[in-house]
Amino acid sequence: MKKSARLVCFALASSVSPLQAGAGELSGYVAVEALGFVESPAAGATSMQHDGYVSLSAEPEYYTDWNNGDNSLTFSPFVRIDGHDSERTHFDIRELSWTQVADDWEMRAGIAKVFWGVTEAAHLVDIINQTDLVENGDGEDKLGQPMVDLTLIRDWGIVDVFILPGFRERTFAGDEGRPRSLLTVDTDAAEYESAAEDKRVDFAIRWAHSVGDWDIGIAHFSGTSREPRFRTQLGGPGGMTPVGLVPVYEIIDQTSIDVQASMGGWLWKLEVVSRSGQGERFTAAAGGFEYSLVGIFESNTDLGLIAEYLFDDRGDTPRALQDGLSSASAFQDDLVIGSRWAFNDIDSSEILASVIIDLEGNGYNYSVEASRRFGDNWKLSMEARGVADLPDDYNGVLLSVKDDNRLRAELAYYY
Repeated sequence: MKKSARLVCFALASSVSPLQAGAGELSGYVAVEALGFVESPAAGATSMQHDGYVSLSAEPEYYTDWNNGDNSLTFSPFVRIDGHDSERTHFDIRELSWTQVADDWEMRAGIAKVFWGVTEAAHLVDIINQTDLVENGDGEDKLGQPMVDLTLIRDWGIVDVFILPGFRERTFAGDEGRPRSLLTVDTDAAEYESAAEDKRVDFAIRWAHSVGDWDIGIAHFSGTSREPRFRTQLGGPGGMTPVGLVPVYEIIDQTSIDVQASMGGWLWKLEVVSRSGQGERFTAAAGGFEYSLVGIFESNTDLGLIAEYLFDDRGDTPRALQDGLSSASAFQDDLVIGSRWAFNDIDSSEILASVIIDLEGNGYNYSVEASRRFGDNWKLSMEARGVADLPDDYNGVLLSVKDDNRLRAELAYYY
């Protein structure tokens, strides 16, 4: 643990120090995080897990441009050092990309992040980058993806063509980490459908256009799935005892559409995907609205009311298919209700609260996120996440985290 932390710090310092002396802009943050769990780990989980975790993170960003802004370079490494979980201690290059801008086209090459999506609770269409799951279970954090991205700007829309050389495996908590599945994911034993494994070149294309109040995006991805299925790893006496999970990365084709319409105070949202390559073809969708109330109670505070519906025809119970792999979704028939408070003060104070209710009676998820700046450089973020009211006979994908209700606080210094 100490050795890996020193190596990570050395890599970060080595990459940033030369840039500080050159032209360009250097910004970023350093942060300390405290993560605490309300309950002890679920029955069957390893006794190596803890009730509290402390970690340090940093993400500097260097940006420079030339030729009147037609060319630019961005470099953003990320590092986290966790006091307990060796899998959460990791280093990643979030971005190291060169961009060329012309009148009707753009080219970006290197390592970068691309976000697609419009809904609040689930980002179904967001498939270019791999999820950095050890950062947060909400799936918002992504690993940098090697890519060449050609953007064509036309009157009838914007077309992005992606060549994606190299695959990034999803990160998972280790034996000491929380939250995680009851069985630890063995990332060293990852399996691939492609003979090229993580060297396979993937492809994606997306068309986006705005028509009046409507923003529309249609995309297709062909390559190694960022979302693995799992094979149960057997061991112990007789070799028949489940001892872990092996992630299996298959080749998929996914077609998606995302739509957003702004109509007065209403913001309507929809994401739909259809995917083949992981057992039977399945469809998933997320859609709803956010209605904004401006200046409530004659104050500077704006309130957004959120409602969405989540659907996934895979269901939420892990099931072993004919190929021996398990497949499931946590949100197969769920209603999302939430609110977003923007206080519009000098400290950029915000609160986002939501609950995801399983319409089949399988409990609910809750999430509360709050943040506030202090002065020009400091920011405090706090959140609470968990699940509640799971039935006694529940055996869905949330079973392993039913005792992982948690509180998180992060204090960051921005420069």
